[in-house]
Amino acid sequence: MGGAGILLLLLAGAGVVVAWRPPKGKCPLRCSCSKDSALCEGSPDLPVSFSPTLLSLSLVRTGVTQLKAGSFLRIPSLHLLLFTSNSFSVIEDDAFAGLSHLQYLFIEDNEIGSISKNALRGLRSLTHLLANNHLETLPRFLFRGLDTLTHVDLRGNPFQCDCRVLWLLQWMPTVNASVGTGACAGPASLSHMQLHHLDPKTFKCRAIELSWFQTVGESALSVEPFSYQGEPHIVLAQPFAGRCLILSWDYSLQRFRPEEELPAASVVSCKPLVLGPSLFVLAARLWGGSQLWARPSPGLRLAPTQTLAPRRLLRPNDAELLWLEGQPCFVVADASKAGSTTLLCRDGPGFYPHQSLHAWHRDTDAEALELDGRPHLLLASASQRPVLFHWTGGRFERRTDIPEAEDVYATRHFQAGGDVFLCLTRYIGDSMVMRWDGSMFRLLQQLPSRGAHVFQPLLIARDQLAILGSDFAFSQVLRLEPDKGLLEPLQELGPPALVAPRAFAHITMAGRRFLFAACFKGPTQIYQHHEIDLSA
Repeated sequence: MGGAGILLLLLAGAGVVVAWRPPKGKCPLRCSCSKDSALCEGSPDLPVSFSPTLLSLSLVRTGVTQLKAGSFLRIPSLHLLLFTSNSFSVIEDDAFAGLSHLQYLFIEDNEIGSISKNALRGLRSLTHLLANNHLETLPRFLFRGLDTLTHVDLRGNPFQCDCRVLWLLQWMPTVNASVGTGACAGPASLSHMQLHHLDPKTFKCRAIELSWFQTVGESALSVEPFSYQGEPHIVLAQPFAGRCLILSWDYSLQRFRPEEELPAASVVSCKPLVLGPSLFVLAARLWGGSQLWARPSPGLRLAPTQTLAPRRLLRPNDAELLWLEGQPCFVVADASKAGSTTLLCRDGPGFYPHQSLHAWHRDTDAEALELDGRPHLLLASASQRPVLFHWTGGRFERRTDIPEAEDVYATRHFQAGGDVFLCLTRYIGDSMVMRWDGSMFRLLQQLPSRGAHVFQPLLIARDQLAILGSDFAFSQVLRLEPDKGLLEPLQELGPPALVAPRAFAHITMAGRRFLFAACFKGPTQIYQHHEIDLSA
């Protein structure tokens, strides 16, 4: 842009030097032009006819209302483009298409409220960018492909420093350019703070959502995931249908489908166990005796192989799998006065009683967990507070009970940050969250839960969730907030609403995560887990 007769125009407060030559020859209305530069003030909307060899264009207080795609295709030779004090509010995608030689782009004191993410696409020679307007945020990937940038000045924009600026904070340290960003205009807690002082790690810009995916007919009392031959499966205990129903993934229909069913009248729990090529399913039944089903190898169907402890398991209510001294065992909680909760361990081809626990206490739930590096067992019952047993000398011995925990129907545990937590379900009163302190579980949190039969913790992706089911209200999904160490409400499950939920489980299939909700008075519902990037 060198040569005689050049006038340097300094924009107040911007430090921008614009080369402008005195008018010469034909020029658009309200523009002053020379051979390779033009300064327009109050001109009509673009496009305006200029010399195709124009190098510098300044538009000041023009009638331009928007920058549309391809606005400058007729002047591809531009090296400098300046807008100041114009009235346009939007810059569309590809607004600067064709300006492959543009090095300086100054957009200052305009009414711009939004800019499209591909507005700067194709500016492969751009080195200097000034955008001082009314922008509260910038779209992600706005600067993608602008590898030649050396100076970016975004000061003067009233940025809202929420998740929408996270990408900008992450981008700034990665580029070989000086970046001026100015201060935050909001939210109030960050007002006037310089953007370059913000720590991207403090932004919480990831949300999750559970949305309905599929319904499986017939009610169910339990749902258990397992993997067999490298394929994830789900087994449902369906008492009214009188079966354990095994589901697998239909890759062509992209849905869950029945694979096999095991006749099991009045079944309350179907507990799977995979040992190499063999698959076992324990079917705990209220009447007719609990059974063990087995599939010795792939390609065969499951078949009943054993009736389990018929004199001890009179009214089973729950079944859990645990490993003791390298051997698989089942513990079945019995809720009858005459029966007893029983530990069944593998011995040869079957599972046989190893120990009777908690006789006469009408147990409603069993939970296997590890504390201090040793196996433990927690039993909830209708007659007393939950009792904690520890494994010693080849058997379970009582260790302690759970204080301040009356009328607990079921317990489930989870681990987070090196701590062990308990979710205790209460049908009347508040359900509770407790934390192990090295000697006993201490109360951490109480949650209103009238009509709850299940308070199920689940680790899905990176989120520690807990779902509090209810017979009288919507089931609540809660998420553990690491900073607080407490469960915080996330969402309600539904629609469709769950009808008397009794168990939850999650499974990952074909790169997608699903939540199963087994309901006693309605069909099983399946929800899909979605991650939402709030910074997008």
